[in-house]
Amino acid sequence: MRVLVTGGAGFIGSHVVGSLASAGHEPVLFDLLLPEAHPTAPDLPDAEFVRGDVRDADAVRRALRGIDAVCHQAAMVGLGKHFADAPAYVSCNGLGTAVLLATMAETGVRRLVQAGSMVVYGEGRYECPCHGPVRPGPRAVEDLESGRFEPRCPRCGADLVPGLVSEDAPADPRNVYATTKLAQEHLAAAWARAEGGRAVSLRYHNVYGPGMPRDTPYAGVASFFRSALARGEAPRVFEDGGQRRDFVHVRDVARANAAALAALGETAAGGHAAYNVGSGEPHTVGEMAAALAAAHGGPEPVVTGEFRLGDVRHITADSSRLRRDLGWRPTVGFAEGMADFARAPQRAPAAAV
Repeated sequence: MRVLVTGGAGFIGSHVVGSLASAGHEPVLFDLLLPEAHPTAPDLPDAEFVRGDVRDADAVRRALRGIDAVCHQAAMVGLGKHFADAPAYVSCNGLGTAVLLATMAETGVRRLVQAGSMVVYGEGRYECPCHGPVRPGPRAVEDLESGRFEPRCPRCGADLVPGLVSEDAPADPRNVYATTKLAQEHLAAAWARAEGGRAVSLRYHNVYGPGMPRDTPYAGVASFFRSALARGEAPRVFEDGGQRRDFVHVRDVARANAAALAALGETAAGGHAAYNVGSGEPHTVGEMAAALAAAHGGPEPVVTGEFRLGDVRHITADSSRLRRDLGWRPTVGFAEGMADFARAPQRAPAAAV
């Protein structure tokens, strides 16, 4: 298939382009190359490149000529720093997706793989010893300030046991970025129903690997730590370092996109499906910082006790549906991946769009 990859010059998008090419597809990069995201000219993958903005219907219409499917990776990413970032997130993620889908409807392109995120869940899955599965609300500021980071049972206040979250868990976005990622999924589902399209949303967990941007508040925690080590500084671990995450290598995420695209090509049925994309190996943020620092040669991480409002404590994936339905398997283990990432080059700093 001839596949348009929006955001194809970015961290994940460039890896998706390579994976699609290896699978025998013909990827076409579509990217605005904003200087805020690409302060220096990026090394583009070996594929056709179209410069444009997903919010520009004319540019999208031109790019969709001869296209069979779209892998939509373009987005403003990360938690951001202030609520003042909200208009930019909504514009890039919400409006951009709406324009893309409307133009796909107009031009008859009926296959979509959309880059989703685990942030749509808010907190992960928890069990209370007395009340079974519960959904804690946002953590109280006074608890965080006193160093109590674990969510409490909303019914009895007991400590909770974290578990894996499945795609059937209710959505509970806790910040603007999360809200826009959920909106993208709802738009994709509405488009599929209205147009008879086929759409897959891949809910990425904590993606890391070669080519992550450095020194930016809009990247993931792995990039923060890698950037600090490159400067010869100790990674600063927030809270007590016990936050559980699922760190998944970017090569495995790119392969998940190729698997989803193949599945869309094999069925004529319309509709929308969401899949978690995780390694299946939960680790704490502290463990990740220590592994990265050891592989890089130090300095050792420093646990600060600081926190960010809007962060969740534990969120780890159950990716069994993706394995079962699409035959995808992660190939890069935690130790191997962190050792690779500790030596891998990073991109020039990116900032808010």
